[in-house]
Amino acid sequence: MNRRNREASGVEESGFDVRSHDLDIPLDEYASLPKFPVTLVLDNLRSAFNVGSIFRTADTTRLQRVVTCGYTAHPPHPRLDKTALGTVDYVDSVHVDSTLAAVADLQAKGVAVWALETTSDSLAYTEVTYPQPLALVLGNEALGVARDVLDRCDALVQVPVFGYKNSLNVACTAAVVVYEILRQWHYEPGTAAGGRVKGSAR
Repeated sequence: MNRRNREASGVEESGFDVRSHDLDIPLDEYASLPKFPVTLVLDNLRSAFNVGSIFRTADTTRLQRVVTCGYTAHPPHPRLDKTALGTVDYVDSVHVDSTLAAVADLQAKGVAVWALETTSDSLAYTEVTYPQPLALVLGNEALGVARDVLDRCDALVQVPVFGYKNSLNVACTAAVVVYEILRQWHYEPGTAAGGRVKGSAR
């Protein structure tokens, strides 16, 4: 019911405000805010529009970094800028040629690397406990995460699907799983729940 209809019907206005503007603080102050220790690793994504959506998710959840790999679109890129709505300016990102090299570098720094992929070994994203720090590998829209990358990852998780298609859009998957991670961490960057992968053979 819109405002005019509410007034005509005598229904009282609600007491909450809708946030319809960006955060009103200087960029350097925003950059100093603590970030959630999650890195998104994009393994040869085809669509710049999906990549832009993932940058928006990384911004709204204040993640640590996005790593674009291979032929994944990366800044500066006109289609990426359009879909990301300027968030490439607020998200730390780096481009590397090899996803395997990116995974190995993160693991050498003590970061757990989990792949989001539908496999016979994957656990549902709601049935695991996410460690800090963490990197999530997201794969190509048609081919998924490369097999050699999957073999290198520390764990495999998936978003269960119940339809005809075997997977959810990669940008949607990123948002679903990232918000589950933040929920488990109580929406505080320094609050880890333990990092246990229940039932995993890895």
